[in-house]
Amino acid sequence: MKILIKIILGCLIFLLAMGLLTLTTVDWTPYKETAYYKETKQELEILTFKGADKGYLLGGWAKANITPDKPANLVAYKPRGPYEFVADSSFVKAIIIGNAQFKVAFLNYELLIVHPELALTLREAITKQQLPVDQVYFTATHTHSGMGGTIPGPVGEIAMGGWDEPLVNTIKRGTLKAISEALGNMDTVSLRTKKSEAADFVSNRLIATDPIDPYIRQLILENTAGQSCSLVTYSAHATCLSSKFMGLSGDYPYYLSELMEEKHDFAVFAAGAVGSHRPKAPGNDIQSIKQYASSLDSVVNENKYEKALVGKQILATRLPLKLRSPHYRISDNIRLRPWLFDWAIGDNPAYFDVVRIGDALFISSSGEVSGVFYKEWEEHAKALGLSLFITTFNGGYIGYITPDKYYSGDYYEARDMNFYGPYNGDYFKEIVSDLISFGAGK
Repeated sequence: MKILIKIILGCLIFLLAMGLLTLTTVDWTPYKETAYYKETKQELEILTFKGADKGYLLGGWAKANITPDKPANLVAYKPRGPYEFVADSSFVKAIIIGNAQFKVAFLNYELLIVHPELALTLREAITKQQLPVDQVYFTATHTHSGMGGTIPGPVGEIAMGGWDEPLVNTIKRGTLKAISEALGNMDTVSLRTKKSEAADFVSNRLIATDPIDPYIRQLILENTAGQSCSLVTYSAHATCLSSKFMGLSGDYPYYLSELMEEKHDFAVFAAGAVGSHRPKAPGNDIQSIKQYASSLDSVVNENKYEKALVGKQILATRLPLKLRSPHYRISDNIRLRPWLFDWAIGDNPAYFDVVRIGDALFISSSGEVSGVFYKEWEEHAKALGLSLFITTFNGGYIGYITPDKYYSGDYYEARDMNFYGPYNGDYFKEIVSDLISFGAGK
């Protein structure tokens, strides 16, 4: 009996020690009272644009196929193993906008995310190749039926295909090829924006009655030869295909881009403010997502209003975003200790990329930001004379950024995928609003 008691006490002491070592409580300090908030605001105060206004804008575009020679692991939902067939090929697409002095490369990948390690690898390759690009603006389609193999670390190895060096090299070669060809194709361009309401095709997946961002937004470039390119954003998650689907696919963004290329010579889909937004597709197979894409394309085609861009400046910068320590929760008030999260997921950088082209302002987030915020931001931008584009997956990844009222609810985005604690909704609302004012020169 004494031995049994000792064993039980030993187990309890071991469990207690493990709990103290691996778990801690949520930090509920209001964000405006934290050091990270003050550091970010200080960074904002000294933030400046780089770029130039030469009285003209140049644009070029190109793509490269990055479908691997052998099947890669599918990523998202759960470990599914390698894809069994190719429903549609995966591409990297590049749009270069600038002038003789300053150029920004908008790079887009048919991937779930652009992981920080992949972004670092690609930036180093661009620098090594001495390509004349002054700022890279990463985007992704956020397909949930795309390739893994670009996400290192224990969780990446278990669930995301790990780090597949040959595949990463394929993506790197494709990126350099697309940038080089886009640079070679650069010509004087005129630019215009277009905003089409598609509220019937997206909904709030957390609270059905809460607001949504219903708009398809486009930046359209047209060169002197009459060739055109459309950079498209929309808030609906690329989650139309079933989690049991075993093919490689870009989901609806691939087919929407394909349809748009019947009108334009080139189309790029960049995931917008996709947090808390789901697609209202008629089904979860390829035929259904083609139908969904066709419906979105029809919305765009029926809208004839386009607004010419005002101004010829091309400006860009990056704001480092400070955060509280990692907060991966296992209950309402208990989280993993930061060291364990960093070991499992990685220490992900957070920042905003900001690009102004004429009176269009692009802001890219490291967080999967909710479209619920968009209306307020867009009204602020419009009052300052700007057309606003919010995109995500910029080469950093910090999980979902949702309204603070969701944080205490039993929502996947707010519990399992909110990595950095409470109050980030209001924090992002404030910082993005500040960046809009900055972009307008205020």
